[in-house]
Order: sequence, then structure tokens, then C-alpha cells
Amino acid sequence: MRGSALSRPHRSLTSTSDTNRREHRRSTPNLDGQSTPIYSLVGTIATGVTALAIGEVLSRPEPFSAVPFTSVVVLTGLAALLNRVMARDRQQLKDAREVAETVQRAVLPTLPDRIGPLDVAVRYRAAEKEAAIGGDLYAIRPTPHGVRLLIADVRGKGLGAVRTVNALLGAFREAARLPELTAMVDCLEERAQEFKAEEGSAESFTTAVIVAVSADGSELHMVNLGHPAPLLVQGGRARPLDPAVPSLPLGLGDLGRPRVPVERYPLPPGATLVLFTDGLVEARDRNGTFYDPVPFLSRPLPSSPGAVLDDLLDDLARHTGGPLGDDAALMAVTRRQNASENG
Repeated sequence: MRGSALSRPHRSLTSTSDTNRREHRRSTPNLDGQSTPIYSLVGTIATGVTALAIGEVLSRPEPFSAVPFTSVVVLTGLAALLNRVMARDRQQLKDAREVAETVQRAVLPTLPDRIGPLDVAVRYRAAEKEAAIGGDLYAIRPTPHGVRLLIADVRGKGLGAVRTVNALLGAFREAARLPELTAMVDCLEERAQEFKAEEGSAESFTTAVIVAVSADGSELHMVNLGHPAPLLVQGGRARPLDPAVPSLPLGLGDLGRPRVPVERYPLPPGATLVLFTDGLVEARDRNGTFYDPVPFLSRPLPSSPGAVLDDLLDDLARHTGGPLGDDAALMAVTRRQNASENG
């Protein structure tokens, strides 16, 4: 998270199974090829300067001189050294990102393809320019009261963010057993406050969306705590589920949290709920325009939530034309057409 999502509520890892893991790998853009040294901008310029210098020396009619020849040798050596240093730095960053993503996947739970009346998929994209472990998280829990969903974004990166993620995931596992969403929020807020005191991180907070799906899958109860609004996708239309009243993120309840409002929405058969962190909607194109997933999701889409997320990430890549500036976690749940097919 690069700051709070409060100012942009509507702008607003991993996959769920072996099948989704294969889909994830197929859909991940291969950016590593960009690290070939000769194709780097600075390396290309340096190589070009060297080539021009050689051409200049060879084209001179006067007798051979050691001075320009020495200059060419020096330029050639500098170009080669620069390319090598840049290649090493890119490889180190790539290795560090892979370690960060591996740790992130180890922290986050592996989710099933099906849970209750829902088909489930998650995806994660790490910021290409950073190698720090992010604070994006998600979780799903079946309960006697229905399915409980969580997507959240911890402020900050690194080991502190990982510890907060672990604390919130543990608190969610306990809170998911409670029948009411407001009680779940109270439980999570209490744990967030305890963790802030333990860590001495007074400025820590976490934006989150918590969803309770009824046992038959027909209804959503939702609480939004300063997080980008989820999208309900049905019949070629994507509708942002913006909260009627904004609520403070987790960890800021000591500022005075009023009772959190619970929003209720129908979930028809075949409808898909798409949740995400702000890395998706704060991704920019070359002109600085934020990515808006609504137009893409307001068109005919695959029935599989995993395919929906893969296509959405492909569209995001077309928009940015390059790496993401922040991590992005995505979750999609689709109510199956045949409600009797519970997982």
C-alpha cells in the first residue's frame, strides 16, 4: 500500500489450486526478458556512442594516432562495464522479488477452488520496481453461518507488514466464527490495536473489506473499512459496491469509530464479486491515468472466476504498458448457477 486508500474509495498470490497455479503462470507477462543488457536504454546508448566513436576514428584520413584509439578502447570498456553492472543489478532485483513473492505465498493461505456455493480464485502481482514483501492479504473461511471473505492492505512493506498480515489472518480465523459482521469487525479492530501496542507502531493501519455470504449464496453482507470498493459483475455490467457511509481502516478505532454500517446486496446465480487492493486501481498509464476495471468487466466474460482475473490482469498490463508501481491482490467469487453443487 502506498498510503491510504481513503481518498480513493472507488478507485477503488498465488492461486487457489494446481489448476489456478497453471493459469497464473500462463497469464503472467514475461518481463524478465527485458533485463537483457543490450536492450537496456543506458546500455544501448553507451553501445551506440562506442560504435559512433569507432566509426569516427576509422573514417579519419589522417595517419593513425594512439590518442583517439585509446579513447575508443576506454569508451568500449566503459560501455561493457556499465552493461554488466546494470545486468547484475537487474538480476539481484529479480532474485529479491522472487524471494519476496515466495515469502508472500508462504504467509497467505492456499484457497480451494470451491467453497460452499461459490467458485473461488485469487491472483497476486508484485510491484516490479520493488523487492520488499507487501502487506496485501486475503482469506476465506467456511462457517455454519455461511462463507466469510477478507481482502485487506496493510500500510507499509517488509517484515513489519508480514507480522501484521500474520496477526490479522489469525484474528480473521477466530472472528469468522461469529454470526454478525459487526462483531467480526470489533474482534479484528481489537487485535489490530493490541498488535500496534506490541509493535510500537502507532501509525499502522489496514484497509479492508469483509464479506459474509449467506449459507445458500443468495446474499452478501459487506463492511468496507477504507478500502477500494468491490465490483459486482452480472449480465455484462460491473457495479461498484461503494459504502453509503465511509468507515475508518482497522487500527484507527482509537480515533473514535462509530458503529460500522453493514451493506446488503443480492448475489444472483452466475454473478461474480471481484475484490482487489489499491495496486490495481492506482496503476497508471504513460499519461498518468488511473486504471478503471469497470469498463473491462462490463462486457461478456468467462464463467470461471480465475479466467476473469487472468483477463483483467491482461487488460491491466495493456493499460500500464509496463510494471506495476504497487502490489496488487485480487479475489473473485462466483455463485454457481446450480446452488445445490456445494463444494
